[in-house]
Amino acid sequence: MPLAPLALILLLGATVTEIALAWLISTGRLRRPEIHLTIVIAAPRPAVWAYASDIARQPEWMHEMKRVEMLTPPPVAPGSRGRATVRIFGISTTDEVVITQYDPPSTFAIRHEGAFVGEGLLSFTSTAVDQTRIDWMEYLRPPLFGHLGGFLQRPILTAIFRSDLRRLQRILESGATGS
Repeated sequence: MPLAPLALILLLGATVTEIALAWLISTGRLRRPEIHLTIVIAAPRPAVWAYASDIARQPEWMHEMKRVEMLTPPPVAPGSRGRATVRIFGISTTDEVVITQYDPPSTFAIRHEGAFVGEGLLSFTSTAVDQTRIDWMEYLRPPLFGHLGGFLQRPILTAIFRSDLRRLQRILESGATGS
């Protein structure tokens, strides 16, 4: 089969799939492709919060985040805006974010407003005096075929974010935060 008709068939199939997924999600018959991760870190919640919510230090544990800058002056609060350069599989993108919730030492939430739109939420809970559970929800929709792309990218992003949490755990449990 010549390449052009095959490409057209694939494009049509992806479009129909995207429309069907959008309908299923909007009617509640299918959950959007969120990522949910949890980790327990052997460190007290104030220390975990202080490091993980320090935006300037997030590239230390979020391997794909190459650069981050705040666009609004301190202090960090709901409505604060930032920009990060993220590189995955050799592809760089700029992620514009707005902080939607900032409740020390328990909740840090953002809204992604770059090419990939969505939201992220980190929740910090003390499970013992020296243990903190982090629950991370992330939802990202790519710019093209957003619903289909969201489902296709979820396994890859889940592995990446799980690795980030493990890196955060290693840093905090080793005391290598320099604080």
